[in-house]
Amino acid sequence: MIEEKDLEQAHEEEELFEHYRFTADPGQELLRIDKFLLDRLPNTSRNKIQVAAKNGNVLVNNQIVKQNYRIKPADIVSIVMPYPIREIELIAQDIPINIVYEDDELIVVNKTVDMVVHPAYGHYSGTLVNALIYHFKHLPSLPKNYYGRPGLVHRIDKNTSGILLVAKTEDALTQLAKQFYEKTTERTYWALVWGDVKNDGTITGNVGRSLKNRKVMAVFKDGELGKYAVTHYRVLERFGFGTLVECKLETGRTHQIRVHMQFLGHPLFNDPEYGGNKILRDAHKKEFKQFIEKCFDLLPGQALHAKTLGFVHPKTKENISFSSPLNDGMQTLLESWRRFTLEN
Repeated sequence: MIEEKDLEQAHEEEELFEHYRFTADPGQELLRIDKFLLDRLPNTSRNKIQVAAKNGNVLVNNQIVKQNYRIKPADIVSIVMPYPIREIELIAQDIPINIVYEDDELIVVNKTVDMVVHPAYGHYSGTLVNALIYHFKHLPSLPKNYYGRPGLVHRIDKNTSGILLVAKTEDALTQLAKQFYEKTTERTYWALVWGDVKNDGTITGNVGRSLKNRKVMAVFKDGELGKYAVTHYRVLERFGFGTLVECKLETGRTHQIRVHMQFLGHPLFNDPEYGGNKILRDAHKKEFKQFIEKCFDLLPGQALHAKTLGFVHPKTKENISFSSPLNDGMQTLLESWRRFTLEN
């Protein structure tokens, strides 16, 4: 039986929320950060503070620090956690959902570009979850589900479109989450990336929050940092200045494909977090620059689509899989790249 902590791990979080912030006085003497925080945090212990620092939840001037860091005058100290200070109220909203498949146990949705999956600070409404609770009323949740994400077995980023799986019963949610945790699902994504990807291959590199910017992820060669992550990729179509690739996930870390392809030297086209929203080649050529700028306007963010998803049905035990067409923006983008390649 899968443990509760493993169910929670199957729902890897993207957001970090600031729970506390303190600014050291101008006359602050050098003082270990655990002692500094012990005097300021209610109902806590020095050990808890040290564990939080070890886990990367204590920041000084937006940088992760160790528990032996010494506070200096004017240091800004933050404690961040992967859940909000208070739970977010779920609001049912009549928002259209593109349902690919539905039965008594689950539904498969084709998420549109620019739709946030679940409520969080800054996105209290208009999310897929708001739509789900309107259309299905009662959906199960994982234990200690801080985010109020009823039925969600996994998630995809805001500007990523494609297949998303939703459970309709407690039993289905447990079984499907177990498959994601044990990495037995089959998931492929199509991505448009910068540059000419020479060969098919596999990217293996731990993925974790960047030590420089906690809002993005990074690839770590050091096995002690980040979480084990593997992405297999193969070339589908070449354009010279860019490549359409299919990525098959062996693991499912936050921003995995986006950060792995950047690590490979081929960031996703128009990806604002990982450098793909800049003209990365031939920027001095006026015609090419104008063409790419028009292409940027076709998508609100990264050119990434969750193309297929395969899993074992929680009740029938059959292997089933689903596929979805590319969103209109990516389809138009591909056609534009083909024409430009032929004409130039």
